[in-house]
Amino acid sequence: MRAFLQRWMPSPTTASGAERLRAAIGALVGLLITAVLSHFVLSSSSATIFMVAPVGASAVLLFALPASPLAQPWSAIGGNVVSGLVGAACVRWLGDSLPLPLLCGVAAGAAIAAMFALRCLHPPGGAVALTTVIGGPAVHAAGFEFALLTVLVNTSLLVGMAIIYNNLTGRRYPHTQQAAHPNPHGTRDAVPTVRLGFKPEDLDAVLKQHDQVLDISRDDLESLFMKTEQRAYQRRFGIINCEDIMSRDIVSAEFATELEEAWQLMRRHHVAALPVLNRARRVIGIVTQTDFLDHGGLDSYGDIRRQLQRFLRKSGVTHTEKAEVVGQIMTHHPTTARLDTPIVDLVPLMADSGFHHIPVVDAEQRFAGIITQSDLVAALYESRFAEAAA
Repeated sequence: MRAFLQRWMPSPTTASGAERLRAAIGALVGLLITAVLSHFVLSSSSATIFMVAPVGASAVLLFALPASPLAQPWSAIGGNVVSGLVGAACVRWLGDSLPLPLLCGVAAGAAIAAMFALRCLHPPGGAVALTTVIGGPAVHAAGFEFALLTVLVNTSLLVGMAIIYNNLTGRRYPHTQQAAHPNPHGTRDAVPTVRLGFKPEDLDAVLKQHDQVLDISRDDLESLFMKTEQRAYQRRFGIINCEDIMSRDIVSAEFATELEEAWQLMRRHHVAALPVLNRARRVIGIVTQTDFLDHGGLDSYGDIRRQLQRFLRKSGVTHTEKAEVVGQIMTHHPTTARLDTPIVDLVPLMADSGFHHIPVVDAEQRFAGIITQSDLVAALYESRFAEAAA
């Protein structure tokens, strides 16, 4: 009996206690403000109902599952309003000819078909259609106004609250579909991480073969597969952390380092980038040869030596629009790694996103070293060589 019951039990959730609390508080605040504003907005209109129950189900999706395709703004607003219109149409044109149980099924089924057709599938939409049918005289009297006024106002306000709350609490919403592995160099080549292993076309083929609606976006699903591959690699070849391979004796700059001095440092030490540190040795930026080229107007290559000398030379005046120090041309808030970050986590950043240098910081966020693409390639080569030799 226990084994039989376990087959019907859902798997344990992977959400942390903090995430559960975040979702619950979001639903509480979102529904409270939605109810108050809806009552204020609709009290001066002809609507006799200021709140509908299905928005409670919408709140579960919008605050607990903000990454779900079923919880996106068009899915929520379009799904609820379209379903309300379908339900009102069924009541008006079929209400006298069909028994109530059959009318409920027709309204819900037609609402699902409409949501599929308009790409706004939203589970609470079925409840909106059903509410329109069994809502009683007040809902029936409102007709299409029930969907176009009450449902629209309720859902729009709730979506607005979800946008504000989710983003304030660290959740990307709307969770728009991300571009599929854009090449940072603007060429037609696939990015390195999809040249081996499973490819996006493989995922598309499997999803088509699966032929079911998944409550997860395609890019999130692909990201999960990629991270699973990374963990499998770590388990097979061992974990190499950033502190194991990073360069430690690093030439760096400060915000106020003059451009000519920074350029000479890069030339003298044959490096292509300098981490920019503050006095507490925390990373505030990174300056690369590309930054000098971009800000120095050196992309024409006409007389590059003369242009570079003019850019590096101090202007000699107190007020100028010309960049004078590293802090004016550096990349602010660069991507960093921690000492204990596994190097396989850096592969997508360096291979796909075009990063050539990643500063490494310690537990106190102080600069500890830097990893270049050469360091990463060497480490991965050595790990595979050691595995083959064993």
